[in-house]
Amino acid sequence: MQKGKEEKPVRPAQEIKNEQGQEAQMDPAPVYETEKKEKRLEGKVTIITGGDSGIGRAVSIAFAKEGASIFIVYHEDHEDANKTKELVERNGAQCVLYAGDIADPEVCNEIISKTIEKFGKLDVLINNAAVQFPQKELSAITVDQLRRTFEVNIFSMFYLVKAAEQHLKAGASIINTTSVTAYRGSKELLDYSATKGAIVSFTRALSGYFADKGIRVNGVAPGPIWTPLIPATFSGDHVASFGTDTPMGRVGQPVEVAYCYVFLASEEASYITGQVLHPNGGEVVNG
Repeated sequence: MQKGKEEKPVRPAQEIKNEQGQEAQMDPAPVYETEKKEKRLEGKVTIITGGDSGIGRAVSIAFAKEGASIFIVYHEDHEDANKTKELVERNGAQCVLYAGDIADPEVCNEIISKTIEKFGKLDVLINNAAVQFPQKELSAITVDQLRRTFEVNIFSMFYLVKAAEQHLKAGASIINTTSVTAYRGSKELLDYSATKGAIVSFTRALSGYFADKGIRVNGVAPGPIWTPLIPATFSGDHVASFGTDTPMGRVGQPVEVAYCYVFLASEEASYITGQVLHPNGGEVVNG
């Protein structure tokens, strides 16, 4: 409470001293259900970075099935992007593709402006795109690699949120993709793990910044998921056993992650902000 301001009660002062709960006497009564929606994200305009493949593709399809319009941002894989657009539209949703490098703040500004130009609003911003460059030796991480990893993985989130802020209204949602490596590290992904840790802190801080505006900010921290990034960046031997060290003994599929984003963007998660979901095959990270 601010000094000099009188605090207004949010409900009548009351005490119900019974051995058993007496809900009938509570004012107001607790809320146990809301109106069931056929599509949980009906009418919501959503930006998904890295939406062309992997987790981003699965999220794009899941959001389309739930009634959202999709603005997919990708770097340069036009074939994957067009396939994802086809899959999204097959589910009855509008889809716009935008190719660009989100490490560039001007590109991020344009992503937001083109979304508003096309759809007139923005309801959900999913910061999902990332790069990783495994190195066995710390000395192999060049200045250029370090800069590129941070520019794509975390700087872009600042750029996009800054550009989006003026368009986000109460009820909007920001969802950031972090990683299990933010919590337990990865000796061959030092710079990548560092950016993913930064995303966790960014998510928590940003949730506080937006809380009084009615805008929720959360994260998803996938474990080993079978995406194009894996065979593109790891050795064949690593790929052959990827994910088998999880408690569930297998790699996860993008669709097994996608509905974390649907939930966090929906009204079902209306009391959740500053949190991170962990679809990781059972690894307990205590984060």
